[in-house]
Amino acid sequence: MNALKIALILFLVVATTALAYRPTTTEITWETNFESALEKAKKAKKKLFVNFTGSDWCGWCVRLDREVFSKADFVEYADNNFVCVKLDFPKAKPMTEAEKKQNQALAIQYKVTGFPTILVLDTDKSVLMQTGYQFGGSEAYIEHLKKGINPEGKK
Repeated sequence: MNALKIALILFLVVATTALAYRPTTTEITWETNFESALEKAKKAKKKLFVNFTGSDWCGWCVRLDREVFSKADFVEYADNNFVCVKLDFPKAKPMTEAEKKQNQALAIQYKVTGFPTILVLDTDKSVLMQTGYQFGGSEAYIEHLKKGINPEGKK
């Protein structure tokens, strides 16, 4: 009987600890096909969060990934509000020709001239907000996005 009680107590301690654990980092699911992401956004009634990045050479892009995009609070916010699209312009990472062509065409269409450039788009492809790296971490970035997308605070 004592062994059973001890086992039960240990189980409860482990289960409670596992439930209380919340990771501090996680990952965004990035789409790379813009049209496919647009269809997902329409179905989910979400906005597009488009990240024009130079992932393997742009220092500000790396900082944005590390300080914002890898944080649990931002990942949760993004998952609830956006379909996220990464349009990469790497120097060394391999990419298909179709992906390179798509990314270049979108950079021209949206007049992207520097990295990182973040666009929040409606499902009609109109720009609701354009931004880039911001100091302050994930909490500040979330607030920055909320104010930029809805400057008057309308519901």
